[in-house]
Order: sequence, then C-alpha cells, then structure tokens
Amino acid sequence: MARSTIFLLLLIAFSPGALAQDEVKITLVNGTETEKATQIQLERLIADHDLSKWTFTKEVRIEDGVIPHSHPVLTLSTRHLKDDELLLSTYVHEQIHWFLSDNRKKTDAAKAEFRKKWPDVPSGGPEGARDEDSTYLHIAVVYLEYRAVRELLGELRAMSVMDFWKRDHYRWIYRTVQESPREVGKIMFDHGLIPREQTAGR
Repeated sequence: MARSTIFLLLLIAFSPGALAQDEVKITLVNGTETEKATQIQLERLIADHDLSKWTFTKEVRIEDGVIPHSHPVLTLSTRHLKDDELLLSTYVHEQIHWFLSDNRKKTDAAKAEFRKKWPDVPSGGPEGARDEDSTYLHIAVVYLEYRAVRELLGELRAMSVMDFWKRDHYRWIYRTVQESPREVGKIMFDHGLIPREQTAGR
C-alpha cells in the first residue's frame, strides 16, 4: 500500500503539467492583488493542462492594464481573471509567437502564401493587427492558437473562445481562420509549422 502511494505521488509530481509549472517563472510587475490572483490562476491552468507542446519560453510577466505581448518577455494582463479559457488562450497565443520567431524562415514562407490567398487584409484594429505584415503573421498565430485550445479544451469550448475573440480584436483574422481552417492548416503543414511534442522551451 505504501509503495502504491509513493508511486502515485511520484507520478503526479512528474506529470507534464507539474513539470511545466516548475519550469515557468512568473514575475509580477506591480505585486497587486489582481496580479497575484492571476498568477495563481495561471499556475493552476499550467498544472491542470499538459502545455509542454505549446511552451516555448519559460519567462512570464503579469501586469495590470497591459496589452498582452510576447516579446521581449511574455507578458499577460489581469483582464481574464474570471475566465480560465480566455486566459489559457491568451497565454498559448503569446507562447506561439515565440515558436514562430524561432522558425522565422518557415513563417515568412507561410506569410507569403497567405498574402497570395488573401491579397487585401485589414491593418489596424479591431479587424486586423498592427499593420499588414502583422495581420499575415497573426493568421499563423491564431490558427495554432485554435489548434492548441481545441486540443486542450475540446472542439465546443474552442469554438466558444474563437467566437469571443472574433468580436473582441483581430476580428477579421479570427473569422478567417474559423472559416478557412483547412486552407490555413495546409499552408502551415506544408511549411512545417505544426509544433510537435517537446520539452518546454527557454
């Protein structure tokens, strides 16, 4: 009985979620109560889900009022303190930016194909990203975000998350990925831009 208990504890301790949580370093910018609560929320999500496939940087900051961004340090806001699915989606979204940055040549090739398929895209919010080039980049980001959330939460919850985002920001991008997943997916597959199981990144 004692051996079984020890084995179970070791299994839990070395599960992918537990390892991912140990490897991710979370820093609070201001140390506010909302930042602390978001840290607890994120640590729980990392522990509850196997994010090893979708983790490419281990440095994370949480800051009240910030627009989430990936570089130079992955930074999350406290906006989704009451919504686990949207925080998880945002976290994965910013992680994916690191994956694409690490595969810049492949990403540029995929963006060139997106440009051929969708020659006229919005730039600037709320429909597009910062500029035209960023809009093409975010087609790749959002496609992988959708794949990740679907793997982690299931199809119905992933669709619910996508439905929220396409009314919030990058609206054209989320609509396009949702309406043309096979077309976007083929381009991503052709250029080797589908993450594989891995050990967590930086």
